[in-house]
Amino acid sequence: MRRPPESRFIHAPAEAALANAAEMGDLPSWDLSALYAGIDDPKLVEDLGAARKLCSDFEIEWKGKLEAAMRNAQSGAPGRAMKAYEAIEDRLGRIVSFAGLLYFGDTSNPSHAKLYGDVQEKLTDASSHLLFFTLELNRIDDALVDDAMDIDRTFGHYRPWIVDLRKDKPYQLDDRTEQLFLDKSVTSSGAWNRMFDENLAELRFNVDGQELPLEPTLNKLQSEKREAREAAAKALIATFQKNLRSFTHITNTLAKDKEISDRWRGFQDIADSRHLANRVEREVVDALANAVEEAYPRLSHRYYALKAKWLGLETMEFWDRNAPLPETPTSVIGWDEARETVLSAYAGFAPEMADIARRFFDENWIDAPTRTGKAPGAFAHPTVPSAHPYVLLNYLGKPRDVMTLAHELGHGVHQVLAGKQGALMASTPLTLAETASVFGEMLTFRSLLAKASSPREKKAMLAQKVEDMLNTVVRQIAFYQFERKVHTARREGELTSEQIGSFWLETQKAALGPSIHLGEGYETFWTYVPHFIHSPFYVYAYAFGDCLVNSLYGVYQNAEAGFQDKYFELLRAGGTKHHSELLEPFGLDASDPGFWQIGLGMIAGLIDELEELDRQISGGANG
Repeated sequence: MRRPPESRFIHAPAEAALANAAEMGDLPSWDLSALYAGIDDPKLVEDLGAARKLCSDFEIEWKGKLEAAMRNAQSGAPGRAMKAYEAIEDRLGRIVSFAGLLYFGDTSNPSHAKLYGDVQEKLTDASSHLLFFTLELNRIDDALVDDAMDIDRTFGHYRPWIVDLRKDKPYQLDDRTEQLFLDKSVTSSGAWNRMFDENLAELRFNVDGQELPLEPTLNKLQSEKREAREAAAKALIATFQKNLRSFTHITNTLAKDKEISDRWRGFQDIADSRHLANRVEREVVDALANAVEEAYPRLSHRYYALKAKWLGLETMEFWDRNAPLPETPTSVIGWDEARETVLSAYAGFAPEMADIARRFFDENWIDAPTRTGKAPGAFAHPTVPSAHPYVLLNYLGKPRDVMTLAHELGHGVHQVLAGKQGALMASTPLTLAETASVFGEMLTFRSLLAKASSPREKKAMLAQKVEDMLNTVVRQIAFYQFERKVHTARREGELTSEQIGSFWLETQKAALGPSIHLGEGYETFWTYVPHFIHSPFYVYAYAFGDCLVNSLYGVYQNAEAGFQDKYFELLRAGGTKHHSELLEPFGLDASDPGFWQIGLGMIAGLIDELEELDRQISGGANG
């Protein structure tokens, strides 16, 4: 999963990476040969060419025959159909994973972009022949399907996937309409998503006479020099304002597109389709959002008041929010040190966890260097169970980069373990997908904190951790509330840039508090957040995952022997169990309003720790 927007989704320019290259050591680039040998691999050409026939043959063999197969379950027909369907999903997934990773490795390469676009079009066309399968399966009486699962053991293996599929029943349309929705996705939402990405990649920002792309400009908001942060902020505002009309039009179009889809399917709330995809109840998400909003004053408002004092400011401007503290270490952490730091932290929890993570280094499953054209941020891509996951980073040797490495390797470990569930059941809902990543990050943070050489270094590390948690919990809920306002208002008509900007300011002011001044121009900063475009309401999953893991980590700190075994069972489950089933062995219940207070309490506790450290440091200075 990509890092949360405005968290570690900002990186230094390639020049900075080159300047630190000697100190960072040899950074690995991934080897994609587990998928295909290259863009001209005959196997890729063959698979892409055969995709439509493969899907078409499956449709000819099984369309209109599934109910009869259920009635004749003793023949093994239902199991054969499921295995064939899963094999096709794995094969198509291999193609699209390779094209995507190649493209994200260098978005400026025309041949990579063409392959990525061609694959999306061809596989959308091919998969239209598979569309009948889930629709037809859901139209068969549940009792008949249940009996078939009891009789045919191969078919019964897929019970979690089949039971989960039934949750889509109330929102399922007839075959022809579903076919139209799928076919049109290439020229509707898919096209607008690509336009957003390409527009964003082409933007340039004039910072003190230097024309920079987005990522290096955003990185300057972390500069230790306040004038550099201000210059970057003003450059961002100038370019966002020039392109505001385009971003407003894209947002209006996609919000309307979603409203049409939701209306046809019968979703009541604007976020219900996301809740369904995440397999989480609306009431649980509402409880999370309410708990976080109520905690704004004791979390973000309190922390940013402290930070303003540490920076010697009465009120911070918005471009000061990500400024480093004076105590922040500036030394570069080499790749070998980062590797050993994460692996030792993982091994301290469970040797099996470190063994899996080590494969990412030893077998070149990681692409770490920052380079022109490479996708920003970081992610772990599961690809398909018949291959293995890959991790993309933009490593610059900062402490936060080490934490990002720990985070993405957590995803990778999770994906390896869940891969044993197969192509249909390995995927974890977004609300649980952050479990291993945030847990691995916390293990690494605690390991680094224990090695801190002074109270000042410890303070800087704690402050960075608190800021990351605020970005992952508070900011993401504020983003979620912003999206709710945009999509609700869009149902009444097209929105102006001013309306969207006012929603942005309203929600961000509430979250950040009075110690940060959101000056003129900040109302445009919603424009560059890709999550709003690619995955509406996706952002709350970050807060869900972080709070869940904070609670889980609290259990671990007080647990007796056996925690690790239960934890690995949770990861191996993939998408086969609901979050309530997975949390039950730990005595946790996300539907309990008090559950969220445990996770939020951990953030508050870190701020308490920061305040105490600050008093010690101030006392020592005064003494």
